[in-house]
Parts: sequence; C-alpha cells; structure tokens
Amino acid sequence: MTPEQKLKHLGLILPTVPTPIANFVMWRQAGSLLYLSGQGPRKEDGSTVVGRLGLNRSVEDGYKDARQIGLQMLATIRQAVGSLDRVEAVIKLLGMVNAEPSFGDHPKVINGCSDLLVEVLGDAGKHARSAVGMGSLPGGMSVEIEAIIQIKDA
Repeated sequence: MTPEQKLKHLGLILPTVPTPIANFVMWRQAGSLLYLSGQGPRKEDGSTVVGRLGLNRSVEDGYKDARQIGLQMLATIRQAVGSLDRVEAVIKLLGMVNAEPSFGDHPKVINGCSDLLVEVLGDAGKHARSAVGMGSLPGGMSVEIEAIIQIKDA
C-alpha cells in the first residue's frame, strides 16, 4: 500500500499548510532533500495549541500535539512535492518540547510524530531524531518539530 493509500485507509485527513508568521518559507528543497520548517500543533480553527509540559500539559497531551504536527508535516510534504508517494525516507526530526525544568519525558512526547510517520510511510518513516526540552517556544506553543525528508525523483 502506498503512503497516499495508507493515509486514506487510516481515515486521516491532512490539514491546510499554515502560512508562515515571519520571514521564512514552510519548506525548501535542495536536490533530493526537503527541509521542513518547525511547526507547532494547530487546532482545527488554525490557532496554536499552547502550554507547558509538566505544568499544564500532560505527556498524553504532548503526544497528541506531536501527532498533529506529524499530520501538518505530511500536508507540507504533499504541498511541496505533490504526493506522499515521493517520500524516499524521513532522514531526521528535531523535536522541541516546551517543558518545565524537571520534565524528562521529551522522547515520549515526540513519539506522537514519529509513530504517525511510520504508520503512514512504513519503513520510509523511520528516522534519526533528537527530542529536547526548551524554556519557551514561539507563542507559547507546546511542541515544535522540524524535519529533513529525502524525496524520490518524479
């Protein structure tokens, strides 16, 4: 089953790719590599999910936030290259968690995105990854994730 077929089979609907809020683009391709700008989780109305892990967001909340970012990343990939079927491999994720200093479950939060990418892309979704805590994130967002994706020739 192709990634596009898998997406339909799972009943997943990709959100609209957000418009950048500053002087940058959501993606940039260099050769076969597609660099995705960092994104935070967005609600259906387009507003950002805010909160701090270990204070007012739980690990389960953070996992859902990271999964939402994964859906947004898939939408960004599709916008950039036309189809998820062109993904050769997810190379690297950088997951940043807005967390209290005592919070230590950053990897469990970022698993929300990682699990989704493997669910939809199969082995091509497996990736290298960093999951780190931050003292703050833009707009108070709970999680921010950026990625590097390898794309197949059209």
